[in-house]
Amino acid sequence: MKFASVATAAFLTLKGTQAFVVQNRQSSLMRAVSMSSSSPSTSNAVSSSTQDESSTMTPEFQGAYEQVKSALVSAIETPSMEAPLLHFTKEYFTACSDAEKDGNGDISAEIAAQNMKSAMQYAMQFGLKDKFKFGVTHKALRGQEPDEEEGNAIDFYKFGCNFFRPAIDFEGSVVLGTDALAKATEQIKKGENVVFFANHQSEADPQVMSILLEKAGFGKEAEELIYVAGHKVTTDTLAIPFSMGRNLICIHSKKHIDADPDTKSIKQKQNLMAMGGMLKMKKKGGACIWVAPSGGRDRRDLETGKVPIAAFDQKTVDMFRLMGNKSKVPTHYYAVSMVTYDLCPPPDSVEAGTGEQRNVRYVPCAIKISDELDNVGGVESRHLFTEQAFERAQSGYEECLKALNVE
Repeated sequence: MKFASVATAAFLTLKGTQAFVVQNRQSSLMRAVSMSSSSPSTSNAVSSSTQDESSTMTPEFQGAYEQVKSALVSAIETPSMEAPLLHFTKEYFTACSDAEKDGNGDISAEIAAQNMKSAMQYAMQFGLKDKFKFGVTHKALRGQEPDEEEGNAIDFYKFGCNFFRPAIDFEGSVVLGTDALAKATEQIKKGENVVFFANHQSEADPQVMSILLEKAGFGKEAEELIYVAGHKVTTDTLAIPFSMGRNLICIHSKKHIDADPDTKSIKQKQNLMAMGGMLKMKKKGGACIWVAPSGGRDRRDLETGKVPIAAFDQKTVDMFRLMGNKSKVPTHYYAVSMVTYDLCPPPDSVEAGTGEQRNVRYVPCAIKISDELDNVGGVESRHLFTEQAFERAQSGYEECLKALNVE
């Protein structure tokens, strides 16, 4: 796919969408689908391969989608890319349409087209044409100081949040543990470090954290969060632009480091360099790091349809505690529970490569920040701390499900 052709097609599509929306707004309102949107629950998720059959786009969104689809088909030069890109596009427009039907006045077919145009344009430019290279650590590209970002004028953080914001039922979403969050914020302001041990369910988890922390009144703090990122989000064409807007520590997760034995030693060296970068951050102080000790996203149980959170890896937790001790700066640890699975359901099995099929749903999400973890377990019983972190995450997860009325 050529970037020039995609950019031109996207621009023309956006102009066409604007005209379509203006010409059809009144008739669309008369013909809009009256069916209320429904989405699969986390406790009984349907197959992640397709949208719920009851999710039908309104005429405005359907027309906008068809124009974007036509532009993409004409621009795509690699046949294998067509199906996943069109699937993702349809999923996104359907989710945005469901949001509008639910009363979200901040989304329209025109805005959805603009968001998708930006995502495809950035993916082609920074994920293919001039593929962005991440270091072992990465500072979010905000476009506010172009001279310090090699001329970049794009706020990739804002782009990522604005892209997923319409697909999140903001009013129905829940933030629990705000007192603990306020305590962690004060510790950071004093120059101390905070580590969030979280379960991980969706590629959009960083955006969910930002949007829900904004809801709780911690929007500025959300911008400063540092995420431990696996190789997929820094090498996948579509994921790269979203990752460019995040502060990252880039590692190769335990689940994928052995996928290619020939590169294992290189990956291990990169991980050591990443840990060195994290230690530097911690020595400076005032860092807040989000990490998923499971090493990947939670997966659906195919027999029950439920989504249990994956176990925390003790070695990962031990490493972060060791880095905290080495920094000589007080470091505080919290468990974070996240209910985000239905927003972007992952494949049911772990895939080593990139380019997975992407699904999007309009759903509420939830997070909970636990009370600060107790410093339990000595040298011979380090597992007690990991067990405590997981148990707090598990109980918080159940609280989140209950708050969302999910059984």
